[in-house]
Amino acid sequence: MDFGLVLQTDPPASRVVSLMKRAERNGFTYGWTFDSAVLWQEPFVIYSQILAHTTRLKVGSMVTNPGTRTWEVTASAFATLNDMFGNRTVCGIGRGDSAMRVAGRRPHTLARISEAMKVIRALGRGEEADLGGTVIRFPWIAPGAELPVWMAAYGPKALKTAGEEADGFILQLADPYLTEYMVKAVKDAAVAAGRDPSEVTVCVAAPAYVTEDDSPGALAHAREQCRWFGGMVGNHVADLVARYGEHSARIPGELTAYVKARQGYDYAHHGRSGNPDTRFVPDEIVDRFCVVGPAERHIEKLTALRELGVDQFAVYDMHDAQEATIDAYGAEVIPAVDV
Repeated sequence: MDFGLVLQTDPPASRVVSLMKRAERNGFTYGWTFDSAVLWQEPFVIYSQILAHTTRLKVGSMVTNPGTRTWEVTASAFATLNDMFGNRTVCGIGRGDSAMRVAGRRPHTLARISEAMKVIRALGRGEEADLGGTVIRFPWIAPGAELPVWMAAYGPKALKTAGEEADGFILQLADPYLTEYMVKAVKDAAVAAGRDPSEVTVCVAAPAYVTEDDSPGALAHAREQCRWFGGMVGNHVADLVARYGEHSARIPGELTAYVKARQGYDYAHHGRSGNPDTRFVPDEIVDRFCVVGPAERHIEKLTALRELGVDQFAVYDMHDAQEATIDAYGAEVIPAVDV
């Protein structure tokens, strides 16, 4: 199993770079960032610094979307980094939650994501792509260039698209039951499309908080530091409920039940511990969607996820123990799980 680190691009950018360097030293092989131009700093500028100050780490967006930049600009940015640093990027893409809504726009359709993935991947490889009637190609792409495109998904249609078209599937929660359900949907879609399902990399991303023990106080603090994640996931779940209904057979009840108490969401607190809009998220959801507790709990849960077909666990590291979590994973968790 690979391990990734996920950060917001909060200033100073030097701290983002420093944490990514620390992650590489501790055995992480991927470095990811959010991509919302209004809320945080421009990630591609920071990716160049991360890549320049590491040797093996691959970097990518978790996630970009088809509308913040035109598709050829997104492809060119990734391809330029690959040309400079040797195929060390991944384009993670989704419908666009915070990036679009903060700018007063709606998330994109799956059809638009599908087209964007095809264009970005092709251009990143040096192939031709059709931009709505105009066929273009980057003349400066070197032979052997690659740009994997991984898609974030929750709902049935999105899972199907990921299985049919994406190089990787990003699932932003670490619940074993839901992981099994969604990985199966993606793999089944890949098979139905005539693909080898093993070609679709599965990445589970969720907050991780390593405590010294499993005392009530330690666990309570860890949950509070990670509760924001249930609210972030709740944004996507609310969209699914609006589309399919609260009791749709197409969406697991385990995913939808907790959002009944959701009242609103202010993106000013998006992805941050102490988010006041996530009080509705119960401890049970934090425990299921995140990985909290002593190192042995992390090892146990991640081993279970690996057995379900998960290829990478990406740690959302937005809380008050960023360095400690990276170091604990490097010392105890990664050596025990990545065997």
